[in-house]
Amino acid sequence: MSEKPLNVAVVGLGSMGLGMARSLLRAGFDVSGCDLSESARSALADAGGRPEATPRLAARGVAAALIVVVNAAQTEAVLFGEDGVAASLAPGAVIISSATMAPGEAKRFAARAQAAGLLYLDAPISGGSGKAASGELTVMASGAPEAFSAARPLLDAIAARVHELGPDVGIGSSFKIVNQLLAGVHIAAACEAMTFAKSLDLDLARVFEVITQSAGTSWMFENRVPHILEGDYSPRSAVAIFTKDLGIVSDIGRGENFPLPIASAALQIFLATAAAGMARDDDASVARLYAQIAGLELPMPRKETA
Repeated sequence: MSEKPLNVAVVGLGSMGLGMARSLLRAGFDVSGCDLSESARSALADAGGRPEATPRLAARGVAAALIVVVNAAQTEAVLFGEDGVAASLAPGAVIISSATMAPGEAKRFAARAQAAGLLYLDAPISGGSGKAASGELTVMASGAPEAFSAARPLLDAIAARVHELGPDVGIGSSFKIVNQLLAGVHIAAACEAMTFAKSLDLDLARVFEVITQSAGTSWMFENRVPHILEGDYSPRSAVAIFTKDLGIVSDIGRGENFPLPIASAALQIFLATAAAGMARDDDASVARLYAQIAGLELPMPRKETA
């Protein structure tokens, strides 16, 4: 990195974006940021960043903009809307787009960015809020060599692994959609397995211990089941994320005339969980839906002792 800190805007300071902003600050970047949440903006300020009221203000004159919002519609708004970053980025700046979206949307945004004289890297992320906070995300990126070159210092700060997947925007998003198919199915399966274990009157903590040391385990089982054991459904990753992402999987499958029966079943489970009032809760809430259907009692949050 040059003697003068590189300046970067982070738009979207949720559980992922805020962790990424903090990783950039630790690496010596000058970080501005924007989020609708006042508490998120305050958290950025507490970490040493500069919160701004709009994406356009956050991106004023910076060399790179990291977009960590929920979906394609939000990405388009923060890039090209009335207060979007495209109007205020420095010429030749790089946009690093990390929201999960259909590949066609990523291609469309890249074309608009190029027309505005900006670089665009299709760079979805994986690893959860913990990896975001520690700067150890996995990035699935595609884009022109110039975009990779401009984004490299940022990627080194936020990620343990950067998969360079080719020069064509859309490849990164395609890889992320395959990942989300598996992630959604694995979460649904983990929640089904744990509530099934409860119906068999098994000790759930012991089930977790045994399965994590057996062939049936998965990263999602190991990551999400502790939420069930603790009765803590505060949203690290919300149910609504998977109604969106598996919805994208379903749309692509339908467009390609490709059958996706397992992913489709998982999508319906997440939709049912959302319809039961848990759309904004942690995605391990799928277990709560199963428990409601079967009349089971899952662990409750531990009460703090004085």
